[in-house]
Amino acid sequence: MRTTRKALPIFIEKKSGVIVNIASAGGLQGSRAGAAYTAAKHAVVGFTKNVGFQYANLGIRCNAIAPGGVATNIGATLNEPNKFGMERAMAGMHLNPRTGDSTDIAKVALFLASDDSGFVNGTVITADAGWTAY
Repeated sequence: MRTTRKALPIFIEKKSGVIVNIASAGGLQGSRAGAAYTAAKHAVVGFTKNVGFQYANLGIRCNAIAPGGVATNIGATLNEPNKFGMERAMAGMHLNPRTGDSTDIAKVALFLASDDSGFVNGTVITADAGWTAY
């Protein structure tokens, strides 16, 4: 939100701009991650839709990417995860067709930032190798 607040005056003056947020499959489903992470990513989805609509008439687009499993260091910050919560959140992980990497997500971001996606606004693109399709 802070970055968007900083960018909007520039984009409004130019009458053009693209915002790409990073949501998560956890922001589209109920339990792909912990409760706080899920709630935060649902907020990113709502924020994306709100900004996409509010500023559409000013030439500004806002979309989000919802990655599935991506090889990152996100687990390094988990000190003592709740065993019950971790088991429940990971219940469908074995159905994940594959784990992505950062370049998989970067390619989607480049598409959303390009003129090729000029008609895409206020939505979330899922990039998860089909994981949320089950």
